[in-house]
Amino acid sequence: MPLAESPRPIVPLAIAAPLSAAAGLLLVTAYPALAWWPMAFPAVVMALVALAGRRFWAAVLVGLLFGATFFSVNLLFTARYLGPIPWIALSTLEALLTAVFAVPIALAYRWLPRVMPGLVGRLVLLPALVAGLWTLREQIVGSWPYGGFPWGRIGVSQVNGPFAEVASWVGMSGLTFLVVMLCAMVIELVRAGRFRDLRRAVPAAVLLVVLVALPQFPTTDAGSMRVGAVQGNGPAGYFDQRARGAVLNAQLAASAPLFGQDMDVLLWPEGGVDSDPTTSSQTAAVLDELSRRVDAPLIVSAVTERGPELFNSSLLWTADGGPEQTYDKRHPVPFGEYVPDRAFWEPFAPDLIGLIGREYTPGTARPLFDLNGIGVGLAICFDVIYDDVVWDGADDGAEVYMFQTNNADFRGTDENLQQLAFARMRAIETGRSVVNISTVGTSQVIAPDGATLAELPVDVAGHMITDVPLRTGLTPAVVIGPAVKIVLGAGSLVALLVAGLSVAVRSRRQRKTPTPEGAGV
Repeated sequence: MPLAESPRPIVPLAIAAPLSAAAGLLLVTAYPALAWWPMAFPAVVMALVALAGRRFWAAVLVGLLFGATFFSVNLLFTARYLGPIPWIALSTLEALLTAVFAVPIALAYRWLPRVMPGLVGRLVLLPALVAGLWTLREQIVGSWPYGGFPWGRIGVSQVNGPFAEVASWVGMSGLTFLVVMLCAMVIELVRAGRFRDLRRAVPAAVLLVVLVALPQFPTTDAGSMRVGAVQGNGPAGYFDQRARGAVLNAQLAASAPLFGQDMDVLLWPEGGVDSDPTTSSQTAAVLDELSRRVDAPLIVSAVTERGPELFNSSLLWTADGGPEQTYDKRHPVPFGEYVPDRAFWEPFAPDLIGLIGREYTPGTARPLFDLNGIGVGLAICFDVIYDDVVWDGADDGAEVYMFQTNNADFRGTDENLQQLAFARMRAIETGRSVVNISTVGTSQVIAPDGATLAELPVDVAGHMITDVPLRTGLTPAVVIGPAVKIVLGAGSLVALLVAGLSVAVRSRRQRKTPTPEGAGV
């Protein structure tokens, strides 16, 4: 049987290029502040239609245009204070990575139909391979270089939609895979034609039913914890003009209404203490007195110094003095909290690189506090976008999460809402409540199902005191999440290589097969 020809592009390049750019812009609307989650589906369809059947350089161009339009808008908040250079640099890097990983997807469209030309191959296996390669691209972008930047994952865009609960089974990467696979299935269903044969729609229909009907994996009720959380709205930005102790004083003022109220812990945001209480006796005395006033331990955050190293730290502080437990941020932000390879990058933007005077060291402690026998999972600011921090907290026994962040450098942008979407998805994914507290907002207490229990609007000082549900038991997302990422990412790459090798071998055999005498007469 002769080898099937590679499928031709669905649309000519003159249409594919603007279609891909439009897909990137449309995908932005699926994320906060607009949060139009259904827009992820036509955006992915448009991106795949533009890419299907393309050769190498055409795939690079189409992928670049998609990545450039999506990331340049989605990451616009990075230009808020430092100007266009960091925004352009980060957006360009993400767009280039998207362009590179558009090539494997294009190859999947060219190779797999030649290896498996039947309906199962076209309607199921090809969409699965395409979705796996899309997920692989998200994983690479989220882990490389310098730890990556896993912003703009398709799974996160679904936090407000009916498919979010699926994340408790397969994690955010798994949800990305299923959404993209459904889109790719619809494309192949349309390309196959013969719409009267409803059997062809069964695979896509089954996947849609799974996405809609699969409930959140249940975790076990373990009571509740009364949490006070304070958003001081102080001058916590990198370039905010402030007197010494101004952020600490703003947090103290916003905490005063909680004096005398019953609570199990008082939570402050990242950067809520603007001096190191482990070395400043005056600051330590203030925290000691605050713990006595509220008659509860504190979870606060400050920059701490140990020898020559600086850490962005979360501290469990009691009236007895000193931090009883410490967690140091595991993923400091490159070019924000430290400069990797400073000698190399500084000549490109010496003024900007020179502004980053501190060099934070990544933490190694487990992201968990034992608070009177209750496990409190932790993440500091952008830690929340990294799977390992959240999953490790659940594995270590977290019954609730407390996320501390400082969004002051992004006032007036939707960065805080995008980060909050991650926090909500983490609640659904792990089946745990989340208290997400910011210096300037938006702050929320989130139930294990992602519902909002309490919130503070942006740019106001205020407090929340909430009976926060506790949960035990691990969701499949936490248990098998690392394996799911390996299977989807590495597995799809291996499958693509096998398909490519099969095409090469079969093509070589056909070239060596002599043409029968009289053929073509």
